[in-house]
Amino acid sequence: MVDLTTPGKPHLHAVQPTERILAIDALRGFDMFWIAGGGPFVMAFCKLFANPLPPWLEGQFDHVPWVGFVAWDLIMPLFLFIVGVAMPFSIGKRVERGDSRGAIYGKVAYRVVVLWVLGMIAQGHLLAFDLHNLQLYSNTLQAIAAGYLISAIALVELPVRGQGLLAAALLVVFWALMRFVPVPGHGAGVFTPDGNLAMWVDTTVLGRFRDGTDYTWILSSLVFGATTLMGVLSGHLLRSRLPGGRKVLVLAASGLGCLLAGWLWGLEFPIIKHIWTSSMVLWSGGWCLLLLALFYGLIDVLGYKRWAFFFTVYGMNAIVAYIAPDLVSFSRISNTDLAGLARHLGMFKDFLLTGGTVGILWLGLYYMFRKKTFLRI
Repeated sequence: MVDLTTPGKPHLHAVQPTERILAIDALRGFDMFWIAGGGPFVMAFCKLFANPLPPWLEGQFDHVPWVGFVAWDLIMPLFLFIVGVAMPFSIGKRVERGDSRGAIYGKVAYRVVVLWVLGMIAQGHLLAFDLHNLQLYSNTLQAIAAGYLISAIALVELPVRGQGLLAAALLVVFWALMRFVPVPGHGAGVFTPDGNLAMWVDTTVLGRFRDGTDYTWILSSLVFGATTLMGVLSGHLLRSRLPGGRKVLVLAASGLGCLLAGWLWGLEFPIIKHIWTSSMVLWSGGWCLLLLALFYGLIDVLGYKRWAFFFTVYGMNAIVAYIAPDLVSFSRISNTDLAGLARHLGMFKDFLLTGGTVGILWLGLYYMFRKKTFLRI
C-alpha cells in the first residue's frame, strides 16, 4: 500500500520488505512454457497414451472460436495477472528506497514504451518496415503495457482498498459501455465479432493499422487493467504479515469466489476472451488465483521447490522466452537436427521433435540463468 502523506515522496506503510517469492517466478515460467512451445510438446506426450486424443482434451489446446473458455485461453490472462502480482514488490522496492513519484512514473513510462515496441516487433510487423502491414495494437505485451500503466498509477495514487474498488469499477464501466452504447448498424448490447462496441472502436480508431482479427484492444484496455489489478491485490496479500497458510486459503477462497461470480455474470455478459468481457476477467482471474495458491503453497509455504526449477528458468527471463520464438525458429532447428533420429522412433517421433523445440530454448535460458544474466525491462 502506498501512502502519499509526504509531498512528492510515496511511502509504503504496514508492509515490510519481503524476500523473493519463488512462486511468482515459477508461475510466470509455467505460463511462458506454454507460450514457448509447451502446448505441442504436452499434446505429443498425451498422444503416447491416447492417439487420437479425446475431443474434450484436444479442445483444451486451442482457443475457443468466440463464447466460452478452455485451458489455452488462460495463457494471456495469467500473463497479465502475474505481472500484477509482481508490481507491489517491484514498485514497493522503489518506494522503500525513497524514490520520488516522478522517478517511479519515469520508470513506468519507460516500461510501457518498451513493452509496446516489443509487442509491435512480435506481432505488429514492425521490423518489416512496411507501413501498409504495420499493426499498432495487436499483441499480449501491449495489453500488458496498458494493464501495467493503469495498475502502476493505482499503486502510487490509491490505497489498497481504492485499488480494489478501481478494479471493480473498470469491470462495471466496461460492461455498461458494451451493454448500453449503440454501435452504428448494430445497436446496443451486441456481442457478435463484428457488432460489438469494442470492435467498432478499434476499427474506427486504428483503421488500416488494425490487426484484422476479432480480438479487440483499445476499449478492452480498461479490463486489461482490471486483470492486472487482480494480480496487484494478490501481490499485496503475499507481501502482508499473514501466515503463509492463511495466504493460501485467502487466495484459494478468492479464486473460487471469482469463478462463481464470473459464471453468474456470464449468464448476462458472456465469457468472451476475444473482447475481454468482465465475466471473462473474473472467470480467468479465479483460475489465476487458484494457480497462485497452488504454486505459493507448494513452493514457499511447504518448501517443495525442486520440481519448479524447470519453470523458474523460464520465469527469470520471461521477456526472452516470449520474444525469442518470434526471432528464432526453434522448431525448425529441432526438425532439422533431430530428424534423423526421429525417423527411427515411431510413435515417439513427435514427442522428440516438440521436446527439442522446448529444450533448445530452455537450454539457452538455463545458460543465461547460470551466468546470472536476466533481461529486465
